[in-house]
Amino acid sequence: MVTDTASVHAAAWRQLFDEYLAQRPQGDGEDHRAFTDADYRRYVDGMARYDGVANFLASRGISLPWGDPGDEEDAETVCGLGNRKNRHFRQRLATDEVVVFQSTVDVVRQLQRQGVATAVFSASRNCQAVLEAAGLSDLFAVRVDGVVARELGLAGKPDPAMLREAARRLGAEPTTSVVVEDAAAGVEAGRRGGFALVIGVDRTHEPHLLSEHGADVVVSDLAEVAVAEGRQPLSQVPDALQAWDRLAGFVGSRRPALFLDFDGTLSPIVAHPGQAGLADGAEAVLRRLAAVVPVAIVSGRDLADVRRRVGLTGVWYAGSHGFELTGPEGQHHENERAAAAVPALTAAADELEAAVAKVDSASVERKGFAVAAHYRNVAAERAGEVLAAVEDIAGRHDQLRIAHGRRVAELRPDVNWDKGRALKWLMARVVGPQPALPVYAGDDLTDEDALATVCEDGLGIVVRSDEHGDRLTAAHVAVDDPEQLCRLLELIANRLEQDRQRIR
Repeated sequence: MVTDTASVHAAAWRQLFDEYLAQRPQGDGEDHRAFTDADYRRYVDGMARYDGVANFLASRGISLPWGDPGDEEDAETVCGLGNRKNRHFRQRLATDEVVVFQSTVDVVRQLQRQGVATAVFSASRNCQAVLEAAGLSDLFAVRVDGVVARELGLAGKPDPAMLREAARRLGAEPTTSVVVEDAAAGVEAGRRGGFALVIGVDRTHEPHLLSEHGADVVVSDLAEVAVAEGRQPLSQVPDALQAWDRLAGFVGSRRPALFLDFDGTLSPIVAHPGQAGLADGAEAVLRRLAAVVPVAIVSGRDLADVRRRVGLTGVWYAGSHGFELTGPEGQHHENERAAAAVPALTAAADELEAAVAKVDSASVERKGFAVAAHYRNVAAERAGEVLAAVEDIAGRHDQLRIAHGRRVAELRPDVNWDKGRALKWLMARVVGPQPALPVYAGDDLTDEDALATVCEDGLGIVVRSDEHGDRLTAAHVAVDDPEQLCRLLELIANRLEQDRQRIR
């Protein structure tokens, strides 16, 4: 991703296997054809070295003893062949120029200037040597490579262990982190690890391979990726109530359309999901707003659940992050691809309940289009068991993907859909062609897609939370809790009602 060593690795692998297959006596069921570019991409690219040896040999009907990492290079073991490949690679690295992908370096530098922490991960034990040869030894403060993986006993890709360790060393959660990979194994590791976004970089003109293994988006070069401007830490977001005098004119400039998250936004965060209800004053102000402008509740909860807890008519409801929506006049929309994944969700829910049954205070919530594993009340040392169970089950169901929220991990349909896309869908139907001011309020990471959607042409409100730390947000203003949000909504309602009276 940072340097173009794929061709050097491929040449070293080809030299290893072509020499080995040529001298190996023919055995029953064995295939001794020459090593190909397709073999490289399918069996060894992105893999730990010894895993790559074993994978390719198995594809050719050859089985060798695993051996030991200390095996001599001429030992006929998986480790022996892996050590021989490493010698070929180092010899080529010493004589061939290391090509740098400047677009990758530019993106990393830009992220660092904006205060975004970055790390490099690699299955190779030569990662540091490659960076030094390229003059980039100072580019990353955190490096998790084959050397670190061996020291810590981390499984190689497509297991997400190395990526999770990189996030841990950055002080970040996978839910707030992006994985950039050009190998199918690494893309799959990012998907299985529940990372917020997995970007696949196609260097081989086969983008479908990365998409099939879980990339959210595939580009041919990081020059196609723009680093979003305007994000700021939660602690630096202006207080909405203190800034009301400035906001009042903005709110009155166009007819608003309000989109509001439920948990942590209209409802205080509670120990158990079943205890959630509207904050004091929320019902009254929502009724006032719905009488003059479009209002929609956009929640990760099941549609029926959020409708029951809010209990208002005359508003839109988007449940399961927008997979299912209903309108005040009986309109109904359901994502067909998400609906096709419901049987897999049902099976995954059964498996997840069994997997976390012995973890005290863990709970599994079945939703229409998601299964949530809650670990808010789980002891810190056991939370990893819940996350591991979710990852394991996600790996067994191709139709599902992992998404993370505040002390919860969800299995959802593997469909490119989020609250931001749901908001756009609602805007087209709730507002229509007339100019409107989209206003979105939310508290969690899952709300950032919607906050980003209104960043350029609307008003984004974030409800602060200590649980996510001082993370970056696309919101324009902030409130400290749902009660403060209700006070802000009252100010908006007052302004709208005053404007309506003036028009009359």
